[in-house]
Amino acid sequence: MVKEMIKETESNMKKTIEVVKKEFASMRAGRATPALLDKIMVNYYGTPTPVNQLANITVPEARLLVIQPWDKSSMSEIERAIMKSDLGITPASDGTVIRLAIPQLTQERRVDLMKVIKKKAEEGRVAIRNVRRDTNDHLKTAQKDGEISEDELKRHQDEVQKLTDRMIKDIDNILSIKEQEIMQV
Repeated sequence: MVKEMIKETESNMKKTIEVVKKEFASMRAGRATPALLDKIMVNYYGTPTPVNQLANITVPEARLLVIQPWDKSSMSEIERAIMKSDLGITPASDGTVIRLAIPQLTQERRVDLMKVIKKKAEEGRVAIRNVRRDTNDHLKTAQKDGEISEDELKRHQDEVQKLTDRMIKDIDNILSIKEQEIMQV
């Protein structure tokens, strides 16, 4: 039972790290990446649909995204969704493809992005600590109910703490990589 609980804890912590990675991937850091468009939803025949399900997205150059819709009638809706998004990029269309030129980041924008990614990383750390707290609470309950001994409780809490430290270190590594990417001119 306890081993399953710790496996579930590790799984939940890994999910948190994946969420942080996705958050970071969708943030513009001066380079074009299809992940920038992951959060953009297009009104496609009355249904909110992700852009990547309506079009082929390619990166022909470091600062250019090309969106080629499979259904040409959805082109104006894709453009409208990009304009409404918080990307701050104006799409350019030639009737068959939409081009998104990713502008160079200003120093002020880089500083703002640094604050945002640090906040997201801290939210990830807090989420991991919450998973640790919940697991420790379950372990203490199991000890009170007589399912595990006090020594086992301590050993399992140490194991959960080591897992927590490893996961927080992973988030810190992801953060430092993203910081370097943002500050790279």
